[in-house]
Amino acid sequence: MAQFNCLVVDDETDIRELVVLTLERMDIRADSASNVEEAKELLAKRSYNLCLTDMRLPDGLGLELVQHISANYMGLPVAVITAYGSAENAVSALKAGAFDYLTKPISLKQLRPLVESALKLSSTDVKETQNTADLIGNSPAIDYVRTMIEKLARSQAPVYISGESGSGKELAARLIHSNSSRHDKAFVAVNCGAIPENLMESEFFGYKKGAFTGAAQDTIGLFQAANGGTLFLDEVADLPLAMQVKLLRAIQEKKVRAVGGTAEEAVDARIISATHKNLSTLMEQGMFRHDLYYRLNVIQLKMPALRERPEDIPELTQKLLQKLCQAQSIDVPVLEDSANKLISELHFAGNVRELENMLERALALCDGQKISADDLFVGEEPKTRSEEKTSFDPSQNLEIGLPEYLEDIEKRAILKALDKANNNKTAAAKLLGVSFRTLRYRLAKLGLSKDDDADLESDENEN
Repeated sequence: MAQFNCLVVDDETDIRELVVLTLERMDIRADSASNVEEAKELLAKRSYNLCLTDMRLPDGLGLELVQHISANYMGLPVAVITAYGSAENAVSALKAGAFDYLTKPISLKQLRPLVESALKLSSTDVKETQNTADLIGNSPAIDYVRTMIEKLARSQAPVYISGESGSGKELAARLIHSNSSRHDKAFVAVNCGAIPENLMESEFFGYKKGAFTGAAQDTIGLFQAANGGTLFLDEVADLPLAMQVKLLRAIQEKKVRAVGGTAEEAVDARIISATHKNLSTLMEQGMFRHDLYYRLNVIQLKMPALRERPEDIPELTQKLLQKLCQAQSIDVPVLEDSANKLISELHFAGNVRELENMLERALALCDGQKISADDLFVGEEPKTRSEEKTSFDPSQNLEIGLPEYLEDIEKRAILKALDKANNNKTAAAKLLGVSFRTLRYRLAKLGLSKDDDADLESDENEN
């Protein structure tokens, strides 16, 4: 196995010597330079697997070296060393193409994993980008997402994934992780809106035994669980302001302190965040911190809505149908022309998730051989993309009031579900996405069931 080569650029002799000594102990050959020009000369003479450079050098900025390497030595990971508290410099370097950053004073606990990740990336053993086939389609929008994932997988920079609900934000985060040098470590996903506010700090940073009532033993948090891997913060907009401050510090310093603990612990977790909300609007409203936004949004990846790539819908429909049938160990039914036509015209406000749910419901309703347009929906007819653009006219005279109008819609949805399910209320409840008891209650409320006890007994016998 060939020995790895590293270039260390810093004008402080003691720091250069410390880094070089650490690298040599890792069996890595190291050259050192004290300024930008020396570094450029060495880069021209020898091939390197990693470059570590200070941000401030006598003849320029490390940022200039980052840009030089990005332009002339594609594939060479470069990490910058910044002064304590210089978060803006670190963000600038990451945006310019730096692989990662270190903060002075340099911690060997942080240096070693950074070097190991970078060398994995530059090693010939690293597999080519894979699994992006999970992003189904060949539209320009989805091709752009694939290209971005390939680039982001070669960096440690925080990524902010925006997009509507159901557009595949978590899938993109998982693909970035699985194609990165961290692919053999944990991918930890957390929905920030699902954690009670009073438990957030202990969930993220862990806690020590006796820190609070019920803390019977030391417990690691999400950051420690993702150490060496990726921490995916879904719905990050739901974090309360108090937690945003603590999260910002953990990301900047790459250290966390467990609740009830006295010492900080170094953690090496790449941060990928996502939300369907508009963070810019939330910042203007004072509900999301500017400094955290700029720390998370170093590189942004926008997931396109399904209606923005209609040419992908036929292939996506077929692949999702195959996946669902495989999971249920059943043959794939044929989609009738009427079903294909309807799917191609839909607005899909819920994006890919809505399409998948629709197909799953259709599988339960169809005869097992083919899926018709009628099998795709229960209740109100779906809106097409053209109909979605037409707004409701409040001046229209309704012959009945709103409660009666809504009850009428509900009645029709329930009756259609019962018809599809051959009057089996358990199956009808599943089609409607409600519990059996809820359906019984609504049947009685709407005057559609004359003998609920008999119905209940009948359905229980059917199960």
